[in-house]
Amino acid sequence: MKDVWIAFGLTLLAGMATSIGSVIAFTARRTNYRFLSVATGFSAGVMLYVSFVEIFFKGVESLVERFGEVGAHWVNAGSFFGGMLLIGLIDNLIPAAENPHETHSEVETRPLRDPSAPAPSFEVLSKTQANDPGIHDHGASPKLLRTGLFTALAIGIHNFPEGLATFLAALQDPGLGFAIAVAIALHNIPEGISVSVPIYYATGNRRKAFLYSTLSGLAEPIGAAIAYVAIRLFLGGGTGVVPPEIMGILFGGVAGVMVYISLDELLPTSRAYGKGHDSLFGVMAGMLVMALSLLLMK
Repeated sequence: MKDVWIAFGLTLLAGMATSIGSVIAFTARRTNYRFLSVATGFSAGVMLYVSFVEIFFKGVESLVERFGEVGAHWVNAGSFFGGMLLIGLIDNLIPAAENPHETHSEVETRPLRDPSAPAPSFEVLSKTQANDPGIHDHGASPKLLRTGLFTALAIGIHNFPEGLATFLAALQDPGLGFAIAVAIALHNIPEGISVSVPIYYATGNRRKAFLYSTLSGLAEPIGAAIAYVAIRLFLGGGTGVVPPEIMGILFGGVAGVMVYISLDELLPTSRAYGKGHDSLFGVMAGMLVMALSLLLMK
């Protein structure tokens, strides 16, 4: 039971990083876009490396006894692409008025931390700040509130499978789970900013913006808890112990989810925030740190 609580705690910490993003939006003097670029690239590097080098093969190991050497690889590959398909379907089914991982310009975020700063004019921004990351119209409050709520909803639904990925990895190996939790936490920071900006402009309420940002992150531990209870009840049999082949299928699916998130969300976000090779440096650093961590844990 101790392992379950450790896994849940790591998942909770990863999810709460959206609150850190919201705090940064409201307190930092300037948004460090290069840091966000390297951080999201780092997160992608960790996820890609651990998915292909560790989690994917853990899935095969768990499936061999039930399906044999050849069958295990087929089932694992199917689980991997099934995980990618699942998160892809979520991407297409959820209502998203805006990209939930969009960047926001320095001019846009300044009024969040400085109440005396004027709200940005979209017409002026589009002409004079065209090279800044993320230029958005903040003139229509009802539409903007809808955008902010949909962004929070989109991120919250995305965070369900991310929470399960963190939880399952930590349950199997706390050290591995910690590394994944750090990677997901880093990628949740800009998500917290993405939720806070439109909610603040729509309501003028900092507390409300922070609350919605936090709630979107809470989807990770909630999703992990629901999934774990469902797995134990429906797949654990009378003992409540999840069979190795089920864990193997879940590991394959988790690897697919993490690869999809890295390629579809993290790398594009990293490139949008950064300049030059910032995102590549982040990816390489993430892979190197993950490789060293796995080697030291052997």
